[in-house]
Amino acid sequence: MKSIAYLAAAGGLMLAACAPPAGPPSDPASLAPADPRLAQLYADSCKACHVVADSGAPLVHDAKAWAPRWKQGEDVLLDHVVQGYKAMPALGQCAACTPDDFKALTRFMAGKEGKS
Repeated sequence: MKSIAYLAAAGGLMLAACAPPAGPPSDPASLAPADPRLAQLYADSCKACHVVADSGAPLVHDAKAWAPRWKQGEDVLLDHVVQGYKAMPALGQCAACTPDDFKALTRFMAGKEGKS
């Protein structure tokens, strides 16, 4: 009987591991891109808003907040960053960022690193 309970618990854990997180990580301020250059650009520009819940910006790695934005497509997200959108300032206040930097930073914040 104990083995059935262990199997059920293990199965539940495996299913939970496949589901996207329901909200932001417990400490979004501790997250940063793995690439040192992107991490510096993120710290200098994006982090000011994307780790502050009251800013209105989708928090870094908050799957629920990023899902509807990501569904619009990466080209739309890039346009919003470059042109500015609602409270998002044009260029995300990152004059040193290239379009590829913006794409990589957006992927990081949306929890989509390594995906295009």
